Amino acid sequence: MVSTRQTAAERRVAVLSAAVTEFAKSGYSGTSTDAIAIRAGISQPYLFRLFGTKKDLFIATYDQVGTRIVKELSRAIEGLDREEAMQAMGMAYLHLMQDPRCSRFRCTATPPRQAIRDRRRLSKDFEVLWHMVKDKLGLDQEMIQDFFANGMLISVMSAIDLLSVKESWAQSICPGSEKFDAMMAISEARKGNGDVATAQAS
Repeated sequence: MVSTRQTAAERRVAVLSAAVTEFAKSGYSGTSTDAIAIRAGISQPYLFRLFGTKKDLFIATYDQVGTRIVKELSRAIEGLDREEAMQAMGMAYLHLMQDPRCSRFRCTATPPRQAIRDRRRLSKDFEVLWHMVKDKLGLDQEMIQDFFANGMLISVMSAIDLLSVKESWAQSICPGSEKFDAMMAISEARKGNGDVATAQAS
C-alpha cells in the first residue's frame, strides 16, 4: 500500500499557498495563523514547527510571490530584443495579476513592523528585476523608474479591479489598447469565477 502522507516539504508548499490567500484577503495584522493552518489542512502547532513565527511565515510567503514574479518575467524575455522584451514582460506581469491572490498580496499584505529589519530580503525581487532590466535590457534610470511605476500601477489596478469602474477616468489610466484589453480580460475572468463578488462581500 502506497502512503499518501505528505512530507514536510509538501506541507510547506501547502502552507505557503494558504498563506498567500489569507494574507491577500486580510493583510498581515488581520490574518490569524489558525486560519492559515485550517486552509492548509494542518494543526497550528505544526505550522509553527514548519515556519517558527507568523513573521517568518509572512516573509517566506513574500519570498515565494516575488520568486514567482521574477521567474515568469525572466522566462518572458528569453531570446527577445529590448523593445519586444519590455512588451513581453508587461504582458507576463498582467498574466500574473490574473491571480487575485498575487495582486492583492503585493498591494495589501504590508510587511509587519518587526520585519522591516529584513528589508534586504523583502526587496530581493526588486533587486533582481532591477538588474534584469538594466543589465539584460540596457534601460536607463528614467526607463527603469517607469518600468517599476507601471508595474505598481498594474498591481493596484488589478487588486481593486479598477476596470470594473466604467467611468472614463478609470479606464484611461491603463495606457495602450493591448494592455487595456488584457486588463479587461482579467476583470471579466474574475467576474466569471465570482472573485469580485466575494471581494465585495468580505
